[in-house]
Amino acid sequence: MGPIIIGLAAVTVYWGSASAEEKADIEISSLNLAEKFAGEKGNQMMRAYLRGRVAEAMNRRSRRVEKLDTPEQIAAYQEELQRLFREAIDLDSFERGPLNPQVTGRLDRDGYSIENVMFESLPGFHVTGNLYLPAGEGPFPAILHPCGHTENGKAGDAYQRVNQLLARNGFAVLCYDPIGQGERKQLIDPKSGKGLKSGSGEHQILGVAPVLLGRGLASYMIWDGMRAIDFLQSRPEIDPHRIGCTGNSGGGNMTSFLMALDDRIQAAAPGCFMTTTRMKNESPGPGDPEQNLFGQTESGLDHPDFAILRAPKPTLILAATRDFVPIEGTWDAFRQAKRIYTKLGYPERVDLVEAPETHGFTQRLREGSVRFFARWLKGESIEVFEPEGGSVEKDLDLQCTPAGQVLAMAGERSMFDLNVEHLEALKKRRSERWTSLNADERRELVRKTIGLTGEVRSADREAGGGLLALSDSGGSFVREWLFSPEPEIGIPGVVSRVGQPKGPIPLFGSAVDLFCLDAKWDELQLPPHPMLKKAASTEGRDVMVINLRDSGFTKTKNWRFYGADAWIAYMLGDSYLAMRSRDLISVAKSLKATGDSPAIHLHAAGEFVPAALHAAALEPDLFEGVTLHGGLRSWETLMNSRNPIPEWHNAVHGVLKFYDLPDLVELIG
Repeated sequence: MGPIIIGLAAVTVYWGSASAEEKADIEISSLNLAEKFAGEKGNQMMRAYLRGRVAEAMNRRSRRVEKLDTPEQIAAYQEELQRLFREAIDLDSFERGPLNPQVTGRLDRDGYSIENVMFESLPGFHVTGNLYLPAGEGPFPAILHPCGHTENGKAGDAYQRVNQLLARNGFAVLCYDPIGQGERKQLIDPKSGKGLKSGSGEHQILGVAPVLLGRGLASYMIWDGMRAIDFLQSRPEIDPHRIGCTGNSGGGNMTSFLMALDDRIQAAAPGCFMTTTRMKNESPGPGDPEQNLFGQTESGLDHPDFAILRAPKPTLILAATRDFVPIEGTWDAFRQAKRIYTKLGYPERVDLVEAPETHGFTQRLREGSVRFFARWLKGESIEVFEPEGGSVEKDLDLQCTPAGQVLAMAGERSMFDLNVEHLEALKKRRSERWTSLNADERRELVRKTIGLTGEVRSADREAGGGLLALSDSGGSFVREWLFSPEPEIGIPGVVSRVGQPKGPIPLFGSAVDLFCLDAKWDELQLPPHPMLKKAASTEGRDVMVINLRDSGFTKTKNWRFYGADAWIAYMLGDSYLAMRSRDLISVAKSLKATGDSPAIHLHAAGEFVPAALHAAALEPDLFEGVTLHGGLRSWETLMNSRNPIPEWHNAVHGVLKFYDLPDLVELIG
């Protein structure tokens, strides 16, 4: 695509692409900043900053929970957090339709049978599962079993074993495939008909688009679980009033969410998931997208709350001593829940089983969960020991679909289809609202949407030592800068000037070309960065290159997966886009506040284009022009994207309810 040039009253926006063949004419030298941001001082800046914000939020929550004393206070706390939880996943926008259940196969075993079943959680969006039914007459208590991250989903060895153990002890069990696993892969190789990514790999990809719609991957997974309870209650063999839920790892995550939201779950046993947000963010870090709720940390929704929100209903926390889920945090979560249950008069209804094992639904945890459900759903105190040996079914025998994948069925809809459909439902209302607003009202809507409310202050600034090279005809000058838009955040920058005459050196010339690049100064030299050529050869204009947070000198060292820190920001109700937009505005104000008050032309490439668009749209008087090289042109393009992960830093929760990136261009004028 050729360059897009949009003429505006006050500013010209040039949206083109940088040529890799262009060469810069000047050299940018490295001075003190390389030392200031060496090693962990740079690549851990954002981790330390976010860790501090998480600690503040969790401390606020702790003080609040400590004050909960009466049943009325606890009930008010539960009601508020459940409301925030539902809003974060946009749960009330989902509508129950016909389940259209199917039984596609049956296996008869000693003491129980297995039905291969399917139902639609949303129209044309099938959930595949295995329904274990005990021998004898019902109605039976039933256990919902969401799976962890096994590639074969419901057919995972440990999951089959706990299902069998429950069925032999008189429980029906519905174990179903999560989105992206088992028979519900969303990225299929057209040649082999098999999934292209692992379950976690799919979840990373599928987790971006729903955020832009004000939902999350968790929204769809939670809805699947709630519809699975609908399915269980529709079966005559099931007692609809005796429903339990258990799962491990990712299944422990879904169990925790479901038990906090759905009051039909009378007893719950989440495994190898519950700890505390503070400890989990330290190690192992945030989980897959479906584990991360918008604003949960800022609003004070911590892991113990998943049990507290259902108090005093029976809850058993399943844990492993040598788990990567911090066991110290698990005991802390248990203690917090125990205190609330005790204040309500039911201390015996929350308990913990710790197995001396590593991560997994291991035998001791399987046995402990069955004993727990027998007590609270059947009123029985029994000893449960899993028989030695035993076999599990072959994956093929548990298969529900004809070809092994739901997307091979005629008329099946994918997550991508659901995203596009929901986007279309939002667009008309979004367009009508945007059209009805004037420019100032639109800017206010943008600020509110990304959380950039209040005045953005001018960044504190510190000038480094300068390097000046003079000849008879003039010279070139280089100076490093350090901007601080807020405590603990440093934005390194370097200014270059050609044609510097002899005599006093002003801080800035009459104009500054301000570049946002993901490169350290030494990386700009060999080869010279192509974006700098034209600006660097223009006398009378300074060239400034800055590293917005988490780029260049401050780029976070990968420690979990790409974008892990952005998920922590998301759980704080923030976004990297908002933070980087604030950085740009703050730096521009700081430049304007110098005695030279230079005109600023903003340049951004790739990942930084959306932040530059927002900064210029919200504060057009700060910039004489904006040049955008490549980058994301519209959030709507991510609805069908099979590789949206590089744009995760530019995702904003619910933004497509209100505006899209092209809407910002007109505001720049």
